[in-house]
This record gives sequence, C-alpha cells and structure tokens, in this order.
Amino acid sequence: MDLQFTFIDSLKRIQPADWQTLSQGAGPFLDYAFLTALETQHCVGGQSGWQPWHLQVEDKQGLVALLPLYKKWHSYGEYVFDFAWADAFARHGHDYYPKLVAGIPFTPVPGPRLLTRQDVRLEEIWPSVLKHLQLICQAQSLSSLHILFCQKTESDTLAELGVVQRHSVQFHWFNRGYTDFNDFVARFTSRKRKNLQKERRRLSDAGITFHRLTGSAISTEHIQAFYQCYRQTYLKRSGHNGYLNEALFEDLLRHMGEKLLLVQARRDGDMLASALFFFDQQGLYGRYWGCLNEIDGLHFEVCYYQGIEFCIEQQLAFFNPGTQGEHKIQRGFEPVICYSNHWLTSAQFYTAVKDFIVREKQYIFDYQKDTSTLLPFSQRGTE
Repeated sequence: MDLQFTFIDSLKRIQPADWQTLSQGAGPFLDYAFLTALETQHCVGGQSGWQPWHLQVEDKQGLVALLPLYKKWHSYGEYVFDFAWADAFARHGHDYYPKLVAGIPFTPVPGPRLLTRQDVRLEEIWPSVLKHLQLICQAQSLSSLHILFCQKTESDTLAELGVVQRHSVQFHWFNRGYTDFNDFVARFTSRKRKNLQKERRRLSDAGITFHRLTGSAISTEHIQAFYQCYRQTYLKRSGHNGYLNEALFEDLLRHMGEKLLLVQARRDGDMLASALFFFDQQGLYGRYWGCLNEIDGLHFEVCYYQGIEFCIEQQLAFFNPGTQGEHKIQRGFEPVICYSNHWLTSAQFYTAVKDFIVREKQYIFDYQKDTSTLLPFSQRGTE
C-alpha cells in the first residue's frame, strides 16, 4: 500500500467527523470527545508525561487509519507494568524514556487501537504502520513501542509481525440473560449467596441509599460532588489529587453525558461515596470512584452491585469494572485474558524482555485457571 504518515500533536488538528467515522463502535474511550477532553483539560500534554502524537495514515483516496499515540516520559497510568524494564535500562546506563505508547491514557479498557476505514483490513495495514513506527523510534531515540490493551485479533497480528504479545488478567461480569439481580445471585452457592445478600442488607439497614443517574439527570453539581469523593480517595491512598481534574469530568458531562452513569451513596441526604461509569450499546465500564466515609462494603455496592443491576436493566452484555482486584471474583466477575504488544529498539534488551514475557505467560494462564475455580457459582446454577 502506498501510504502517507503524519504525526499530530493534538486531536484538534483532526476533523471530529473523520475520527468518529473510523472509531465507530470502538467504545466510549476512543470517542473524539473523550480523548479531546483529556487534552483540553491538561490531563495529557504539558508536564503530564503524556505527549499526544497521534498517527494519521492516508492513501490516494484519503484517510485510511488513525492511531491514538503518545510519547511517554514515565510508565504511570498505563496498567501494563514495565517499571522493571526501565530499571534494567537504568542499571546499564541507558534511557528507557521517552517511549512510544498506543493506548488510552489512564484507561485499561481493551479495544481496537489502529482505527481503520471499513475497506481496510488490519493485517494489510499494520505491517506498513509498524515499520514506520519502528523507524521513527530509532530516528528519535525512543526506547520502545507499546500497544496496550488491544483486541486479541489485533494483538495476534502484531505478534506475527514480531511485536511480542504480553498477557494480563482482568475480571469482567457477563450477562447470562438475567432478569434481575436476584436471578444473577441465584446462580451462587448457598453460602456465597447469603454472604453477598448480607453485605448489601447491612448497608440498607444502616440507612444508606443508592441512586443511579444517567444523561440529563446528571448535573454539574452532581459531578462536582463526585469529584470531591474522587479527590479525597486519591489523597488518602496516594497523597495527590489523582490523574484527572474536575474540569475534565465537567467537560465529559457536557460532551458525553449520554454515555455516563453516575452512582451516589447517601445517608440522611449527605454524600458518602460516588462512582462514574461509561456505557455504550455493548457494555458498562467502571472507571472512577471515591468516598468521604469509609464504610465496610460500600465500595462493592457502589462500584459493582449497582453496575450489575444497571447492566441487567439495560440488557448490556458485559461489565468491565476496571483492572486488578481479586475481591471481584467472589462477586461473580470472571477472569479474562487481556493483550498488549511490545517492541524495543535495542535488540539485546528486546531479547531479554521477550524471554521474560514468554516465561510470564504460563504464570498468567495458570493464574486465570486458578482464579476461575474461585468463582461463586454453583455447578447446578442454584442451590
């Protein structure tokens, strides 16, 4: 294919309609409004360590493909951990940063990465795109290329091209045609079902109420209250305000409100906790949460059970509540394999990383298998 490549330092240099056409059906985090909000509200760019450098690919007919791409000066906000690789570079007197990352900032949600025109197949265009990215990495002293949380088919294509495939595990909930939440927990063993029901009842008996808001029902005041919860939790956990700012969440409400679900926990009218989710026609994605009062079981209700109820009501196929967290298993979230791909400009370091990833793979698959045995479901479906 005769292709022209252009790197773009802001999504605003791309026509929204062009991006939206290629990202149709790719999920809310590849929405032009989401990625632009990150830039506009300074969550990426500047001193954030995420420098937008999106790739635009054209042929004689026009736009062929787009790739959300960032130069990175650290490894935070990626959720595919390569800190040990950076340490190895430093010990040998080499710079690991900057590196090149194709993915969604602060968002470990699997999905397509190279967005293509409908008449273009990934296996046809990725070889040319990859070759160009590798040449750029070498020319600009970028240590490596990372394609994070891509779909399996895309990851397999990259693996065949010599970009080593790395695996990780997340815990997702799947809708098996449930009619309501009770129908879902009816699949649990008796003991685990009672434990979950007791967990929910304890909060109800404490006078805590839960509210789900979507679209126009979410006000700026709701978002501001949510942000106070989010900020407070980050301050307690990490000593900083979080990667994202209040202006970003207000921007998302203005431009993506129809894709937002906000859950609030209140007692006597006072806010206790809040969580912000995204959804599309396929599924629900749990992203941000915070609490003002530490109450046993509150996180599970706000971040998991309310999301499950929403999925059942809206007949959504799956619920991705976010990365990590083995506590999700006992609540019916199943371990699934996620995929990323990695290439390093140094042949010596690439060989070492590839060897590590190959050895890591068996551990990841054993982990998925082992955690599957811990799911709460009864062999007979109900007891």
